[in-house]
Amino acid sequence: MTSSDIEKTLITPSAALIEDIRKVEGDFMVLGAGGKMGPDLCRMLKNAVDAAGHSGKVIAVSRFSNPDHRETLAGFGIETIACDLMEGKDLQRLPKVENIIYMVGHKFGTQGNQATTWALNAYLPGRVAETFREARIVAFSTGNVYPFYPVDSKGPAEQDPTGPVGEYAQSALGRERVLEYFSRKYDIPMVIIRLNYAVEVKYGVLLDIARAVYEERPIDLRMGYVNVIWQGDAIDMSLRALRHATSPPRVLNVTGPGVLSVRSLAEAFGGRFGKEVTFQNTEENTALLSDARYACRLFGVPATGLDTMLDYVTQWVSSGGRVLEKPTHFQERKGAF
Repeated sequence: MTSSDIEKTLITPSAALIEDIRKVEGDFMVLGAGGKMGPDLCRMLKNAVDAAGHSGKVIAVSRFSNPDHRETLAGFGIETIACDLMEGKDLQRLPKVENIIYMVGHKFGTQGNQATTWALNAYLPGRVAETFREARIVAFSTGNVYPFYPVDSKGPAEQDPTGPVGEYAQSALGRERVLEYFSRKYDIPMVIIRLNYAVEVKYGVLLDIARAVYEERPIDLRMGYVNVIWQGDAIDMSLRALRHATSPPRVLNVTGPGVLSVRSLAEAFGGRFGKEVTFQNTEENTALLSDARYACRLFGVPATGLDTMLDYVTQWVSSGGRVLEKPTHFQERKGAF
């Protein structure tokens, strides 16, 4: 499979997404469209809108610190707006559309910069919700809002207690609570997406493990188990969630259906690369996990299986494909990002 083929898996909507978009009225605006996942989400959304024969516009909003993202999106027929959402005048001048995908968040660099993290993750969502109180909102959150769970469990489901570790995770829970407050106050239909490790070939847990194996670095086993989902599947599910927005917000764990052993993933890459794998530390009996059975009931099991993901990442690393150089730090157990 070529790199172009792999990229298509990240932006090609499922038939179910196309049908769902056909039933959603109005324009679509993605706030925070310039991050790791945002450009692909915008392109998949645009593909779904076009395939559905939908008349709505797709608008991508970001500071666009990487101007290449803006050029790429504009070339795809997506309207782009450069905007610092923390600036009140910038936020207020945005068009009032019917559908908002909220992707703004701050994780890496939290240590030593906690105030900015709280402002972006917990203060800004309230201003956005007030501004777009007439819209339908799908907001991205994180599985980090949960406590560590026993590795022999399926992980916490949406109704289970939260227990964030560290200030990033605490501020992410703050984002959820603030959004819930405004959803209840203004009857805003919302879905909160607790995403727990979307992966693709340029970043993610699988890439972190694969590169360590390929470069013959030891694999840290302290966080010995993970959930992963192919980014294209996570985007597809998250966009389909527009049709499931409610007030108070519906919460969805979005990840793959299984708990995966980091040791086994590393050994799988070792076999594919023909490399001997070494380890350091040992698996603890808890990990950051999520139970995604509810989302799978709504949308079906993610289309991209583990072996396919491993093959994609193996091919990419072996061929020297470009990566984002943004490690996930999934091994972190104290919440210090």
